[in-house]
Amino acid sequence: MDTTTTETKKMGKKEDAGKAGHPAAAAPAAARKAGEMLSGSETVLEILLAEGVKTVFGYPGGAIMPVYDALYNYQDKINHILVRHEQGSIHAAQGYARASGKVGVVFATSGPGATNLVTGLADAMIDSTPLVCITGQVYAHLLGTDAFQETDVINITTPVTKWNYQVTDPVEIPTVLAKAFYIARSGRPGPVLVDITKNAQIQTAEYPGYQKCTHIRSYRPKPIVREEYLEEAAKLINAAQKPFVLFGQGVILGKAENEFRHFIEKGGLPAAWTILGLSALPTDHPLNVGMLGMHGNYGPNVLTNECDVLIAVGMRFDDRVTGRLDKYAKQAKIIHLDIDPSEIDKNVKTTVPVWGDCKETLPILTRLIEKKTHPEWLETFHQYAREEMELCINPEIHPTSKILTMGEVIDQLNTLTEGKAILVTDVGQHQMVTCRYAKFTQSKSNITSGGLGTMGFGMPAAMGAKLGAGDRTVISISGDGGFQMTLQELGTIMQCQIGLKMIILNNQFLGMVRQWQELFHDKRYSFTDIQSPDYVTLAKAYQIPGKRISERSELKGALKEMLDTKGAYLLEIMVGKENNVFPMVPQGCSVAEIRLK
Repeated sequence: MDTTTTETKKMGKKEDAGKAGHPAAAAPAAARKAGEMLSGSETVLEILLAEGVKTVFGYPGGAIMPVYDALYNYQDKINHILVRHEQGSIHAAQGYARASGKVGVVFATSGPGATNLVTGLADAMIDSTPLVCITGQVYAHLLGTDAFQETDVINITTPVTKWNYQVTDPVEIPTVLAKAFYIARSGRPGPVLVDITKNAQIQTAEYPGYQKCTHIRSYRPKPIVREEYLEEAAKLINAAQKPFVLFGQGVILGKAENEFRHFIEKGGLPAAWTILGLSALPTDHPLNVGMLGMHGNYGPNVLTNECDVLIAVGMRFDDRVTGRLDKYAKQAKIIHLDIDPSEIDKNVKTTVPVWGDCKETLPILTRLIEKKTHPEWLETFHQYAREEMELCINPEIHPTSKILTMGEVIDQLNTLTEGKAILVTDVGQHQMVTCRYAKFTQSKSNITSGGLGTMGFGMPAAMGAKLGAGDRTVISISGDGGFQMTLQELGTIMQCQIGLKMIILNNQFLGMVRQWQELFHDKRYSFTDIQSPDYVTLAKAYQIPGKRISERSELKGALKEMLDTKGAYLLEIMVGKENNVFPMVPQGCSVAEIRLK
């Protein structure tokens, strides 16, 4: 809301333009009253407090220096985490958001500071993670002049943000940031970027008080629920002999875990998850039949092409889930529940579309379906599971060779954590193995880069997750390739004393690429043999204890030592160099053509 007159704005600009000063030095941080004259930087911080923000990830620089100067007086209210690279800050904010359910907040400067956020923005956009990124920008009168550290961050980030905006006048800051938080968290969540010119940070304007944004004309975060479609869906489910539910992260984002469980339990519906949906339903639930997709479980993939009704809840039919679309579930009636209408019919043609928040649609659908069980159909999943256990799972978690496998590490970790820890993975073979074998008892326990597949995501995201997860144990699981992409964040862990447990599953290869080279490129291992530093010595340089093991006899004790150590700990585990992850649906194949070996 703009309560300042045009003349007051002009006077404020004239008096304050270019003033370096210390805008927050006059008074300690407190909830400011409407009518006070505040700098744009102070206004930014007041709004963060009003939004309940307690943690910010960032890295200072010239164009955002006024915000950091104001932050000096807010240190008792806002915990600023000084990262070592802006990519680390945005991945940490993603982990924080995913573990806490809150909006992650990032500060970065202009130019390279802002462009270093782009990978994380793309990752957050495709994985629906709510973020508000605040970047500094050069003075408004320098825009378009190729000034030092100026980049057109608005046009650069438009494809990878849900919304972005450039502020050139401090009067705009309250309404723009209120809108930013509303857009980031509402409907299908996503990242928002607000770029604030340096003059707008320095100049003063009358603070109107904070009004939370609850509505934006032309923006409808949740589509209207049409009950007639739910009635059609219920008829199909009630008539089904072989119903099958696929669930994704939409269940978690919608806080609809209980509603989802009641739905599948009433209908006796077997349910399988995408990697982002993992942990929405306890892994030991009798109707949880496993993981979908390229490295998913045998039964869920094969039986996708045998079910008669396929019910998708909060997932987007990604290509890693569907395989060849022209051979995907052609025999089935498709029901798709999603909050984002653009996802429905985008990849898979639906029989009945159900638009809306699954927190609202699932209870209606549950009321309409009949109470049933499908014992013979469920037993079919169990038969496939037994075959997979014999051919794939037992050799992985109970290997006969002397060489450690990734699967047995995760299996042992399950025993020690009792499925209560948050596991944050990087991208690669270790990611697929962790998703396949990890056991979870509560939601928001699996954090990974799903749609973008960003190597380097794991450790900084786990750092943020630890800060957002309260007292829960958080374990970062990385490969030797991904860990080296963002290992500088060990400095953040050291300085901020973040009690993160880190496991590096070291196979001395870029393992997932190497697996494809072995299977589809005649073992031509082109530049996938990667060397690593001495991780334990590296951790010691950052005052973090660590250990390196390679023997099975050491595994349980080393994992227990890691978990029992107060504070951060790094455990490097040497695993087989050429172990592969199976089952696998080769690219270009149907999900029913899944290979067990």
